[in-house]
Amino acid sequence: MSSQAQIKRMTALDIRSRKAAEPIVSLTAYTAPMAALADRHCDFLLVGDSLGMVVHGLDSTVPVTLEMMILHGQAVMRGSRRALIVVDMPFGSYEESPEQAFRNAARIMQETGCGAVKLEGGQRMARTIAFLVERGIPVMAHVGLTPQAVNVLGGFKAQGRNRAEWPAIIADAVAVTEAGAFAVVLEAVAEPLAAEITARIAIPTIGIGASAACDGQVLVLDDMLGLTGRVPKFVKLFGNLAEGVDKAVADYAAEVRARRFPGPEQVYAVKEG
Repeated sequence: MSSQAQIKRMTALDIRSRKAAEPIVSLTAYTAPMAALADRHCDFLLVGDSLGMVVHGLDSTVPVTLEMMILHGQAVMRGSRRALIVVDMPFGSYEESPEQAFRNAARIMQETGCGAVKLEGGQRMARTIAFLVERGIPVMAHVGLTPQAVNVLGGFKAQGRNRAEWPAIIADAVAVTEAGAFAVVLEAVAEPLAAEITARIAIPTIGIGASAACDGQVLVLDDMLGLTGRVPKFVKLFGNLAEGVDKAVADYAAEVRARRFPGPEQVYAVKEG
């Protein structure tokens, strides 16, 4: 039996079972090489629609298309072996109706082979989440700061810093839990609110700019590696690869201009005889 055949990929049920247990580790991934590097350390990899900003240079996630998500989802699936792969449903692909959401979620799963989808919204999306789950599609929910609603929110603003906002955010988390989501991302939510939600609901919470009390954490991989320049307050730099890349490119350019590259080791000699 091959070593690959022995590796069992994580499932949505595996993640769901980690409530109040060992913390769940996650990062975003958009390409096969980065997925391969992160796969051995993460429980799930999120093919986030943040790829619009991180990979494609867009100002927000709103212009990201279903085709973009599928393309990157396929790459991440090819690069990974053990982590659950969760693919974001992009803006406009699920909000119209549960039926629209099912068609597009089914397409994502069929064309990428991923194990779950993620969509944004709490109470307003509860019926859609239930519709998908009832039809065999595992759903990760996302409440708090929902980047696809940036034009309504007036920017990327932390949520729940005013206690008057707490009841609505808690109600969102409870609604997606009752609808059947297997986990919920809490983004840019005030720390004590994130801790309270985590204690209150029965599914794992995945924090990003939330609380260490959450059942797991996710970060944008490129952010935590120092590849994206200005990063949000909640990101810790676990590396600064931008400096290394800059130096490598500068050294390459200098050697090309000095005709030191390619050298004898990088060119092909003629075979005599």
